[in-house]
Amino acid sequence: MSPSLNALPVSNTTPLSVALLQFNPTVGDLAGNARLIIDGSRQAHAQGARLIVTPELALCGYPPEDLLMRPAFLSACESAVQDIASALADLPDLHLVLGHPRQGQGDDLRTRSVSAPRLLNAASVLNAGKVLTSYAKRELPNYQVFDERRYFVGGREAGLSPAVIDVQGWRVGVLICEDAWFDEPAQAAQALGAQALVVLNASPFHAGKRVEREASMADRARKTGLPLLYAHQVGGQDEVVFDGASFAVNAQGQMAARAPSFETATLHVQLMPGGAVQGPVAEPLSSEAEIWAALVCGVRDYIGKNGFPGAIIGLSGGIDSALVLSIAVDALGADKVRTVMMPSPYTADISWIDARDMAERLGVRHDEIAIAPMFDDFKASLAPLFVGRAEDTTEENIQARIRGTLLMALSNKFGAIVLTTGNKSEMATGYCTLYGDMAGGFAVIKDLAKTLVYKLSRWRNEQARVAGQVEPIPERIITRAPSAELRPDQTDQDSLPPYEVLDAILERYMEHDQSIGDIVAAGFDRADVDKVTRLIKINEYKRRQAPVGVRITHRAFGRDWRYPITSKFRA
Repeated sequence: MSPSLNALPVSNTTPLSVALLQFNPTVGDLAGNARLIIDGSRQAHAQGARLIVTPELALCGYPPEDLLMRPAFLSACESAVQDIASALADLPDLHLVLGHPRQGQGDDLRTRSVSAPRLLNAASVLNAGKVLTSYAKRELPNYQVFDERRYFVGGREAGLSPAVIDVQGWRVGVLICEDAWFDEPAQAAQALGAQALVVLNASPFHAGKRVEREASMADRARKTGLPLLYAHQVGGQDEVVFDGASFAVNAQGQMAARAPSFETATLHVQLMPGGAVQGPVAEPLSSEAEIWAALVCGVRDYIGKNGFPGAIIGLSGGIDSALVLSIAVDALGADKVRTVMMPSPYTADISWIDARDMAERLGVRHDEIAIAPMFDDFKASLAPLFVGRAEDTTEENIQARIRGTLLMALSNKFGAIVLTTGNKSEMATGYCTLYGDMAGGFAVIKDLAKTLVYKLSRWRNEQARVAGQVEPIPERIITRAPSAELRPDQTDQDSLPPYEVLDAILERYMEHDQSIGDIVAAGFDRADVDKVTRLIKINEYKRRQAPVGVRITHRAFGRDWRYPITSKFRA
């Protein structure tokens, strides 16, 4: 920060119009993201905004991961910052706070290494074709899905001052995401005369995160006595999704403006003298609606951003594939979704009847391929090698792998991605088959416990009833006992505890790190706890080979969960 910028006289006797650009960047699409930022800034300026704030790392998309290791990527980012500044140079009264990666002082891209990062997670202030100043994120998260210390050095360690900018008589402090969760960055800005705070964010969604986020920012506003404006990313990036819901709180920490969740939007707010804030306040989504929107967003963006023409789903007549189909149709439209029913000798008549019924309700193309002849061929080929051995899970897995092969063949031929249908309870316990029902490109419900699968299915049907539409999921699919139908009269509970018990143990052990002893002390049967936790441990190798899927909880199998496959620890 230049001393001359800090020394400017200010007086906030008039309102300041601020726009928070809540948009959906694509990681690595620098030209596309820059165009969205330029167009959004021009539109906001035309509507009166003079300070515009983007989300964190908006230029390159978040999280860019090891793209940050590539000198060519960082050079392209630097060029794009200048391109944006030049494109807005004809608006001299506009200040744009842009999130982007920036080289630290003395950083030589040719010699950068993971062991000695010098890169900054930056917010630069662009005005009249120039970069006036840059702020570097001070607090770098390294928990849950975050790995920022792998790439960045904090602004404090880099010896950079906090940023407070002057915009039309207002002194505005700039923070980036994690900074606002700690006291020091905001206090440092306040010490330099900040009269309001703007925060650039890319805060991955999980159930309950919006409430937690808003409460924390309200507390920050109350502690500083400053209004706080929070610009948040929206959209899906691999397994994480961002829910938008950008907002502003006044100096007393009261909600003053909020953008819609899971929608591209520009939130216009007025900073008023005395710390008041004015703007539209969108109603928050219910917990079920929020999770549903996250799943739809994750599917739509993964398929859209990666250029797949559509999706293929193995529709079994069971609740998991039914829920995945409902999500896929909401995300993509019926014309981009195709289902395939692949009955085996153990498939009940009601399964293919219900699958056909659901496909008709949703208007998707539906095909049926009987796998009995292929299953017989496999057994005949293996019979000489299996002499004297009874049928077991081997034959069950062969059926699943035949189905996986057929789905992947259709994917290869038509280019559509296979959406797998396994839930979190199954992924945890290994109740899934490698190269079978795990075969595919995106695991839509891999972070939904089975009990939540039922809850969301009922919720989606209720939404259809309220709207006067046909329920997408036949009632019998929801009420019948779940079964993989890989042997006669099979049900899931033949080999697993009731899902209410299993999911409760899973949540305690996997999401909250409770020990086996703590879970037993909470009233769970020791045998159930030992069985579930053992299954979680021994099936790590399967999860390492599973496709990515939408993260819904604060701890999902994926970036959140990094346990060794080989380990003897049990507690």
